Amino acid sequence: MRASFLFTSESVSEGHPDKVADQISDTIVDLFLAKDPQARIACETLTTTQLVVLAGEIRGKGIYENGEWAPGVLEEIEAAVRNTVKEIGYEQTGFHWNSFRFENNLHGQSAEIAMGVDEGANKDEGAGDQGIMFGYATDETPGLMPATLYYSHKILERMAADRHSGAAPFLEPDAKSQVTLEYKDEKPVRATALVVSTQHKPGYCLQGDNANPELYQELHAYVTKVLTETLPDGFVTEETKTYINPTGAFEIGGPDGDAGVTGRKIIVDTYGGAAPHGGGAFSGKDPTKVDRSAAYVARYLAKNVVAAGLAKRVTIQLSYAIGIAEPLSVYVDTHGTGTVAEAKLEEVLPQLVRLTPKGIREHLKLNQPIYKRTAAYGHFGRDPEGEGFTWEKTDLVDALKAAVA
Repeated sequence: MRASFLFTSESVSEGHPDKVADQISDTIVDLFLAKDPQARIACETLTTTQLVVLAGEIRGKGIYENGEWAPGVLEEIEAAVRNTVKEIGYEQTGFHWNSFRFENNLHGQSAEIAMGVDEGANKDEGAGDQGIMFGYATDETPGLMPATLYYSHKILERMAADRHSGAAPFLEPDAKSQVTLEYKDEKPVRATALVVSTQHKPGYCLQGDNANPELYQELHAYVTKVLTETLPDGFVTEETKTYINPTGAFEIGGPDGDAGVTGRKIIVDTYGGAAPHGGGAFSGKDPTKVDRSAAYVARYLAKNVVAAGLAKRVTIQLSYAIGIAEPLSVYVDTHGTGTVAEAKLEEVLPQLVRLTPKGIREHLKLNQPIYKRTAAYGHFGRDPEGEGFTWEKTDLVDALKAAVA
């Protein structure tokens, strides 16, 4: 890796249309797992002006059995979807939690998929699909995440918290951020460019029928304060180029401004472009789908490698075939920063965690309704305390050190 360079990552808020779709899909995952921890869910969501559409395949006790919905479940689904949109904060003419049109096109899971995935008397539970998954960790932030993505998320989290609390009543739910940092000797040292585009109440803009320069300055001053307080001391300088709502106005946003679909923000969800991505989305999928569970365990293993001091940064790849339990390959790259041979890590890591879908789910306790809160501000680099985000724990450090000693 080059010692000195510029690198950029972006984030999007909980009100971005694609993130609205992700949160709705994971609301369905949580609803069904709460009823049946072994439920199978593949839920896709489309959002647009005053419309939410669900599609996909499901199966579960007390949910959908023998081709029929259990009593009351359809009503629960719609209520949960509307409540998620309400919590995000959409009460706009073009998208309102209480009045959007709702379509539920979920149906039963294919019997052929079930046959290959389900555990049997003579076979372990197979992977829910084929694919490649990557995990990554770096020592450049406390959460062992890329700094550009870490601060992109933090900017929008702060703005969302201020919007919900009333500290920034001029903000609306849709927003995007982008952070460009200069690296020297592979460490981030300053911000060269910062971009924030946030939906706002009428008037907080420089262009359009509602333009009001005084109100825009209020928004501009607020966002500038957030940027300065979110990034480390000294990162924002007089040379930092800052762009706040560069189009001039952002009143129409969310699903009314642009359609949203589950799974379109996979780089935002993971490592901000600092690591490879296998292409599979997370939201809307139960943990038998290795797109989700194997990506979580790959992150878990990578974070523990860095936390153990065995590398400054590491990429781990896993691969699977549908219906087959064991991974087809385990690949480790420490990018020249490792203190242990990569081949040794490839040998040791599968001994510490069984990397079958069932083994991953049991080790990380994934058969729980923990997914809705993963669907905005990143699946990685989050606080592992409490329910969920078990893949962010560093409880393998001692065992890992002993295994490579």
